[in-house]
Amino acid sequence: MRDAIARALIWVLTVLPWTRRLEPGRHSMTYLAQQPSPEPVSANPWLRPWRGPSSKEVREIFHAEEVQSLTPEQRERWWAAAFFEIGVDYDFPTNNITGAHRVAAA
Repeated sequence: MRDAIARALIWVLTVLPWTRRLEPGRHSMTYLAQQPSPEPVSANPWLRPWRGPSSKEVREIFHAEEVQSLTPEQRERWWAAAFFEIGVDYDFPTNNITGAHRVAAA
């Protein structure tokens, strides 16, 4: 029943002269054929500059002396804060996973 109503409404709208489009819709083949084709973008990641921290910066964060005495949870949070300071999103686990580590190690 909905299809019949939709078809009837579309037919009525196409018959009425003030409801006709002057330009083709953006998703129609006519509109897409009129648009210039975009230039291909190189997908090679080596042609773009490296935007992340250097390995030296990351090693300094992971091997900092003040981190060695912290618990694993505090260490993860400290690393996340240190990476935040240099503008990198370090996704540390928010759930307590130490139990999972102990089960996996056993």
